[in-house]
Amino acid sequence: MARISLQLNPTLSRTTIKESSEPKLLHLPNKTRNSRVLILGGTGRVGGSTALALSKLSPDLHLVVGGRNREKGDAIVTKLGENSEFVQVNIDNVKSLEASLYDVDLVVHAAGPFQQTEKCTVLEAAISTKTAYVDVCDDTNYSMRAKSLHEKAVAANIPAITTAGIYPGVSNVMAAELVRSSKSENMGEPQRLRFSYYTAGSGGSGPTILATSFLLLGEEVVAYNKGEKIKLKPYSGMLNVDFGKGIGKKDVYLLHLPEVRSAHEVLGVPTVSARFGTAPFFWNWGMEAMTNLIPSEVLRDKNKVQKLVQLFDPLVRVIDGIAGERVSMRVDLECSNGRETVGIFSHKRLSVSVGTSTAAFALAVLEGSTQPGVWYPEEPEGVAIDDREVLLQRASQGTINFVMNKAPWMVETDPKELIFGIFL
Repeated sequence: MARISLQLNPTLSRTTIKESSEPKLLHLPNKTRNSRVLILGGTGRVGGSTALALSKLSPDLHLVVGGRNREKGDAIVTKLGENSEFVQVNIDNVKSLEASLYDVDLVVHAAGPFQQTEKCTVLEAAISTKTAYVDVCDDTNYSMRAKSLHEKAVAANIPAITTAGIYPGVSNVMAAELVRSSKSENMGEPQRLRFSYYTAGSGGSGPTILATSFLLLGEEVVAYNKGEKIKLKPYSGMLNVDFGKGIGKKDVYLLHLPEVRSAHEVLGVPTVSARFGTAPFFWNWGMEAMTNLIPSEVLRDKNKVQKLVQLFDPLVRVIDGIAGERVSMRVDLECSNGRETVGIFSHKRLSVSVGTSTAAFALAVLEGSTQPGVWYPEEPEGVAIDDREVLLQRASQGTINFVMNKAPWMVETDPKELIFGIFL
């Protein structure tokens, strides 16, 4: 794949990007302009959103929507236009899967949930057919299994990025940039990194994200404190976090998320944690109650969780109509000299933003930013340092608030007053 050299604009460290109505069209090099991209799970909310984002960002791409339901597939192909097609594929069937990968330049794996999945079948098929790969995995164990295939991907000369959606994904790149900027600005050594996420309702993402949430409640939270791995109860450790303009202050709770481990290991930050919260507020109470009342072995059972999803989904859809689907993530970095820096990303619609974010990673791979092997988003071999700004600019299109490397008081909903140079 052709490698595009992109200059990193130093203004990324002090940037605010406001909402824009339409994504900016991209002009890819001739070698990648007409690439064929297969989106597995393309009839679902995340995969469909990714396909739509790619079609708007780069209309020359040939998009192949992969899924089991032809009726749904035909419907989304109609939206995408003539430069697209549907292919019926079952990712649990290796022959069917590998057949769909031939003559494809990149596969985007959005057929979740990834929790409790024992094998990285799609990644293994991508390596076997020498197809570049991106997934939107949000499960720690699955991401570690994917990383275990690193040497095979290198031998096959295949670039692959795991956990490359909005969170994890864009949040990892934000964290990497905060760490890089802190070191370049002599802010001292990074000491603590905290990921905070908020989504109104289910974010309009339907049963899949509901299943993901329930399955995560069955997983013990892994965090890091001064270099020591610690285990905590899921949906505990509540913090009230200020997500700034358009979102405000929200309660968030500990969850077991893959960016905690990858950021600790890749970025070398000794203290790392991740929290999530939702709205209306009683959903948080419900999630906390489920953790306390339902045995963890039930919440780790996909079949039993699916029954819970069927029970709750109608109610969730009603509440979603009232709550909306705003999404926000805040990444806080504290350094050894006491200085703090923050990045915030907020959007009105998770169902749109997750597709735009995933599309940004897909384009980075097509443009040659990713080296052979399996990488996390914050690894420079996954998204080259010089290409991070472009990825963040693409992912943040349509946001209501995107800031990087600001002092915490500068992004608060009610900022502290500055009198005679003293913060009160």
